[in-house]
Amino acid sequence: MFAIIRTGGKQYRVKPNDVLKVEKLDGAAGDTLTFTEVLAVGSDAGTTVGSPLVAGATVSATVIAQDRLDKVIIFKKRRRQNSRRKNGHRQHVTVLRVAGIMADGHIQPDASRPAQAEVALPQVAETVPPSAETEALPA
Repeated sequence: MFAIIRTGGKQYRVKPNDVLKVEKLDGAAGDTLTFTEVLAVGSDAGTTVGSPLVAGATVSATVIAQDRLDKVIIFKKRRRQNSRRKNGHRQHVTVLRVAGIMADGHIQPDASRPAQAEVALPQVAETVPPSAETEALPA
């Protein structure tokens, strides 16, 4: 199960439990955000592409942190003019974890993850360690 969402002027392909960094959004850590600009929704059954949006589709995500990216250095130099300028910039981003994808009014199961099946564990014979009384060392 995946969806393509649009936020901050960019498009992101997301799956449940994905962590992604998007342009800064309002919200504190732990808040839940809902993206209604869903451009496409896909699963094993097929892909639904909106024109331009998929009707009734939403993606919910939880804010993990408000962060900043690595510094980008902007260096401009005009040769033979003794002119140079150096600036730095750190872009503000919001770190999100995708909680779920909802299409047609209900949450879509993640078909890429197999259902939790019970696995029988092999029986291991219990071994009893020898006690200190039975294993006396000669003095």
